[in-house]
Amino acid sequence: MSLKNHIKRLRREYMLDHHRVRQAEKDWLEWKGYPIDWDNPRDINEKIQWLLCFSDTSSWSVCADKFRVRDYVKSKGLEGILIPLLGVWDSASEIDFGTLPDKCVLKCNHDSGSTLVMDRRAGFDEGKARAFLHSRMKKKFGYLNGEMYYNAIEPRIIAERFLQSGDEPSGIPPADYKVWCFDGKPYSVWVCYGRTSSETYVNIYDLDWNVHPEVSVFTEHYRDGRGAVPKPACLGQMLEAASVLSEGFPEVRMDFFVSGGRLYFGEMTFASYGGKMDFYTQEYLEELGRQCILPVKKG
Repeated sequence: MSLKNHIKRLRREYMLDHHRVRQAEKDWLEWKGYPIDWDNPRDINEKIQWLLCFSDTSSWSVCADKFRVRDYVKSKGLEGILIPLLGVWDSASEIDFGTLPDKCVLKCNHDSGSTLVMDRRAGFDEGKARAFLHSRMKKKFGYLNGEMYYNAIEPRIIAERFLQSGDEPSGIPPADYKVWCFDGKPYSVWVCYGRTSSETYVNIYDLDWNVHPEVSVFTEHYRDGRGAVPKPACLGQMLEAASVLSEGFPEVRMDFFVSGGRLYFGEMTFASYGGKMDFYTQEYLEELGRQCILPVKKG
């Protein structure tokens, strides 16, 4: 990293720590080309920015923590949908690979994008995995998109059981079911499947499992899934779990998996894409925004 970029990064981190609203305004203006209206936020991106700056996000730090959220799920009586935990460590050097099965999932609890699939039969390199996770443990993920509640999470590494393919038709990889919720009320489901580093197939479904391609902005990365994912048999259970877990939060995306006909909890996402989603139409962003009732502004 050049000295200029290093100074730029340090300045941004300082602004996020001490002048978060001003930095959020700057980021928004650079992204959209017009000032954000704090007094009249309309779409879901604007309301996520408002919540990041003017609401109490301390509970987000607990529920966005991929380790501590397990206790939250248990407290709601939903321990049965947790993916089995195989290990938890405070540093990459502590990982005891010998205690793990041939195939499992490793990830940091305090970020996004650090997930590794450990598969010894495919030539998994433990040294490279340890080095990668060590580097991720040192990063303050909250600075990336201004999601400062992530910086309050104590970094850990966890291992979970690898989930086999879901209930999709032959040839379709396992899907992620991302339920948009507003204070305990599920509204729609964003389904992603066939995820790779270069592309993902996506669609929005309503709660009756009608597909709505007209609300998505498809790109080379986010491709039209063409309604290929059928209604999961456990949809009712998924929506009930989403309702219970999202109660009390003005907006949150509840992420789930289905494997072997069973529902599994994935994570809780409070600021989807840092509140800068560009894969929905403006009309749908405003539709989601209307579902989000903002709390009293924090002093």
